[in-house]
Amino acid sequence: MTESTHLCATRTAYDTVAVDYARLLSDALESRPLDRALFAAFAEFVQGADAGPVADLGCGPGHLTAHLHSLGLSAFGVDLSPGMVAVAREAYPELRFDEGSMTALDLADGALGGVVSWYSIVHTPPEVLPTVFAEFHRVLAPGGTLLLAFKAGDRLRHLEHAYGHDLSLDVYWQSPDRIAELLGLAGLAVDARLIREPDERERPAQGRQAYFLARKPTAV
Repeated sequence: MTESTHLCATRTAYDTVAVDYARLLSDALESRPLDRALFAAFAEFVQGADAGPVADLGCGPGHLTAHLHSLGLSAFGVDLSPGMVAVAREAYPELRFDEGSMTALDLADGALGGVVSWYSIVHTPPEVLPTVFAEFHRVLAPGGTLLLAFKAGDRLRHLEHAYGHDLSLDVYWQSPDRIAELLGLAGLAVDARLIREPDERERPAQGRQAYFLARKPTAV
């Protein structure tokens, strides 16, 4: 089966920037109390449901997987980029990191108590999102929780240089209302959503940021 163009482009781009990406962003949570609060709330929901381990999908260099582990969760990372997985394994040898795609996860149905997708859908074309969200629903156990972060808006930007490297990568801003609709169609209930403005450390071009907490309903 031929792999889709966006997956090939994303893998190539992140293989190229993996080492510098890790160097630039590995301590990003230290200056973001709101992000830490969201992860803490997510951890409480997962632990309260006692439904299984947590997958950090699109884990990059593994720093968020490690943070989830520090919150008492049984967490592992999955990333499309072998380069990113190699960096994560070197940085956090005590944790598990696997190669994989959010469009076809190598995980059993209902295997997870939680899914984190932290800006992992920003390179996903809108028409592919239903497939991704269906996978989130499939791998979550009933009562499992999803934490989703993405760029809020309605535009596409093509990057030709980032993290000190030349590359070719599309970045999508998505409508929060549309994302909520797609999650609902996939069978996931949105419990909370937060939209924030770009802070002083972010370029105005980054725009608004969106955060959703959703869950897979328990069987009636």
